[in-house]
Amino acid sequence: MQIYKPSHFRIEELVDRKTANDRGDKAWQLLDDRALFVLQLLRKRYGPITVNNWLWGGDRQWSGLRTKECNIGATYSQHRFGRAFDCLIKNATAEEVRKDMLDFWPKQLYNFPITMEDDVSWFHFDTRQQENPVNIFKP
Repeated sequence: MQIYKPSHFRIEELVDRKTANDRGDKAWQLLDDRALFVLQLLRKRYGPITVNNWLWGGDRQWSGLRTKECNIGATYSQHRFGRAFDCLIKNATAEEVRKDMLDFWPKQLYNFPITMEDDVSWFHFDTRQQENPVNIFKP
């Protein structure tokens, strides 16, 4: 079975510096295929997306996978399981994306739900198990 790698992202954009350096291309194994699929869909639907930017001197390295070295977020955050991404979308606000996804996602024939975080300036989504096709939570 081939590991899914979204065509518009490098692994360094989705994991922290240490994980990228330690695991290289094997870091893809730590990320949920469904979350990567959604990330690719978002890129095609909305244009350029930033998750982590540490590779280019930016300050974001924990907006994708959060390993035990990360001290932000909840103990059982979906980020810790490779199922969540916090996205900065160049051509849309987080609120615009949330509203669009509330309408768009349930109409698709994907067989897994997404959860979005409300009232934040970035677009957080994850692929945790839920009953409804789209779920929203507040931090």
